Amino acid sequence: MFGSVAALGDRVTAAVVNRVIEVAFAFPILLFALLMVAILGPSAGTAILAVGISTAPGYARMVRGQILAERNAGYVEAARALGHPRGRIIGQHILPNAMRPLVALFTMSIGQSIVWASGLAFLGLGVAPPSSEWGALLDAGRAYLLQAPWLTFIPGAVILVLALAATTVGRRIQNHLEKAQ
Repeated sequence: MFGSVAALGDRVTAAVVNRVIEVAFAFPILLFALLMVAILGPSAGTAILAVGISTAPGYARMVRGQILAERNAGYVEAARALGHPRGRIIGQHILPNAMRPLVALFTMSIGQSIVWASGLAFLGLGVAPPSSEWGALLDAGRAYLLQAPWLTFIPGAVILVLALAATTVGRRIQNHLEKAQ
């Protein structure tokens, strides 16, 4: 949403939103996540919120770039020349075409989000101990690494496989969308 406002808004609004995005980019993801957990307490919801908010500025910047690229495309100019209203041009031409390449990117970033959430849980900042979470399982298995290495290997392998699977699905979607254009 911020990326759309930054690309389609007037100059003042775009400048303000761009500055907010830049300030959000200045915070390291892990530091922001630690701050969120310190304020809200460790839970699955806090970890999801922290990872989501931490990665949002990158998505906003990508959305802004895509919309700016599509805003001056030939078909948009043709729609303007035909007298289509601005809202219709944005809804039917700019947004669908700007979002198509981003779908694959969002899918590929799911793996990164899984790794970040598991990292928070590994540090003890994720879900509460009775619940099982892959990062927490990695941390719990660390004490038994020499006696039972599978306690650490299996959760680590699941995190790795799931992150790779999400990235692979994202790349397949990206290839499919590029062929469709």
